[in-house]
Amino acid sequence: MLPTRFLAPCLAAVLLAACAAPVPRHGVPIEPALPRPSFTLTDTRGVPFEFSRETRGLLTFLFFGYTNCPDVCPVHVANVAAVLRKLPFEDQRKARFVFVTADPARDSLPQLRKWLDQFDTSFIGLRGDEVEVTRVMSAVGMPPAIRGAVGPDGRYEVGHSAAVLVFTADDSAHVLYPFGTRQLDWAEDIPRLLRIRPQTED
Repeated sequence: MLPTRFLAPCLAAVLLAACAAPVPRHGVPIEPALPRPSFTLTDTRGVPFEFSRETRGLLTFLFFGYTNCPDVCPVHVANVAAVLRKLPFEDQRKARFVFVTADPARDSLPQLRKWLDQFDTSFIGLRGDEVEVTRVMSAVGMPPAIRGAVGPDGRYEVGHSAAVLVFTADDSAHVLYPFGTRQLDWAEDIPRLLRIRPQTED
């Protein structure tokens, strides 16, 4: 048996470990954490969507992409959607996925809605002009989108960050998830992200 003088420090260590915020095991840590940004774009209903107000206190996935993306965007969105669908209903209610188009020239609001509905009808699509979207990207530390050369068929690709930013209930992003994050990784981390609460909460 441990001597009495060791019991208090050991108990304190156990309690500290139990109270510590769960740490995501995947993704790239953001240090210092990124505060939830305040910006307004138009959602697929055609009404202003103020990101900070509409998502405050919720687990929020923020991703910049475009509906004509050949690989990165549909894979990323599909992986998150698949994992969110398997969560308990109460946890699903605490999560929001927000997709901001990096290609407003082609992504109309109806096109955004049609594309997102392939993955989850609750996913939020936002659109602004190029200046507005670039400003939002800059605010969260993302590089601006770059339009590629237009081919003979009029098509082009858009270079953009492939990372998903995740804001937790403390209204901060502590981690981002690059392309290549697997469903198994999301399935392990999302419950941990849901348990990150504001420090003022018990």
